[in-house]
Amino acid sequence: MTTSATGPGPTEHEPDLVGLDLEDPSRGELELEERTALRRVAGLSTELTDVTEVEYRQLRLERVVLVGVWTEGSAAEADASMAELALLADTAGSEVLDGLVQRRERPDPATYIGSGKVLELREVVLATGADTVICDGELSPGQLRQLEDKLTVKVIDRTALILDIFAQHARSREGRAQVELAQLNYFLPRLRGWGESLSRQAGGAGGGAGGGVGTRGPGETKIETDRRRIRRRITKLRREIAAMCTVRDTKRSSRRRNEVPNVAIAGYTNSGKSSLLNALTGAGVLVQDALFATLDPATRRASTPDGRDYTLTDTVGFVRHLPHQLVEAFRSTLEEVADADLLLHVVDGADRMPERQVNAVREVLTEITEGRSEPMPRELLVVNKVDVADELSLARLRGVLPDALFVSARTGAGLDALVECVATLLPRPEVEVEAVLPWTEGALVARMHSEGEVIDTDHTEVGTRVRARVRPDLAGALAGFRVDD
Repeated sequence: MTTSATGPGPTEHEPDLVGLDLEDPSRGELELEERTALRRVAGLSTELTDVTEVEYRQLRLERVVLVGVWTEGSAAEADASMAELALLADTAGSEVLDGLVQRRERPDPATYIGSGKVLELREVVLATGADTVICDGELSPGQLRQLEDKLTVKVIDRTALILDIFAQHARSREGRAQVELAQLNYFLPRLRGWGESLSRQAGGAGGGAGGGVGTRGPGETKIETDRRRIRRRITKLRREIAAMCTVRDTKRSSRRRNEVPNVAIAGYTNSGKSSLLNALTGAGVLVQDALFATLDPATRRASTPDGRDYTLTDTVGFVRHLPHQLVEAFRSTLEEVADADLLLHVVDGADRMPERQVNAVREVLTEITEGRSEPMPRELLVVNKVDVADELSLARLRGVLPDALFVSARTGAGLDALVECVATLLPRPEVEVEAVLPWTEGALVARMHSEGEVIDTDHTEVGTRVRARVRPDLAGALAGFRVDD
């Protein structure tokens, strides 16, 4: 690892923090070395080391350099953020060559990292042969323009990277429409022409100005035309998504009408949500060790140990600083979480900083439920991947998250306790009835078993005597067969 300043090397348990103070970084003034340091982040390169691996890459990957601004938190958190950005870039199909972090109080409003550091970054780009720079933050249109002009390579930010991954993974018609809507909302304010012919026309009858004959006079510029088309497309996509949302609401209303409880599985991306759904229901949905492998919700039926039916819904994973455009576009899908009776919040127990995952997911959930009158569903924390997490980290997590359940969707460890806990937290039927049902009313007996909670059953000469807790509508259907106390 190389650094931009001299100082003691890293110890066995410390990241390479040359010239950086590990105390509270929110102090009033940063030392001069911290303000000027552009520090390399170790372990981010995904450059091929064996030429035989090339046969597995069908397309030439973009060669990227990552750059971030460390404004708050510890150095370990800054490195974890850059490591996550490297995973995002790798998921998008890029080849990470280098990663740089600069310590600043706030990002530079003009160039994100400051004009002097842009020149240093330019040298790194030239030395590595990179064709793209990815910034760990959302760039303003002005910052994006300044960086591309100075670096002379393509520059994208974290938001555009996540949108690109979503575009690659969306499969359903609704998912593709939601991703396209988010992309258009993101790119609309950043639209700009490449070259004078795309930016503006010269007005009036001036002689030498503008593009000459055929370009003078009032008229709509190329950018204005593009913006108008994008706005028209956004309007159409919103109508289509609203129609799809109506279908989803109809299915949701059907479940509510039948009083089938719904359990939503939510959590950080790649925390094992789909694996957990498969382990609990045998659903067979796609499981992949990649970020945002699941974009389209999958709902499967499950049963409690005492025979009550409920549904499990796998939802799209969250990430730190999930783009606001995606939250808005996927709002109808994410509302599956807000409308659930129980929320299984899955946490990656093998992650270096699982608490950051928990906070990021809760921030998105707060944004989803903003303005809703209904409260958030009850949350059950589930720490997954205990089979690959080290015991020291798990012991610390048990202290930090005392109410969480620790499971492994891959090995099945802890799943029985999870199923029992889900059964106790699901809403129970509120009406207790005792009825004697003739042998001809087998359908009602089956409904009491599937929709209610059977307490006692006995077979008599005239029929089946059942004592159970059921919903009000089923209690009404049993009114003619009820036994008076």
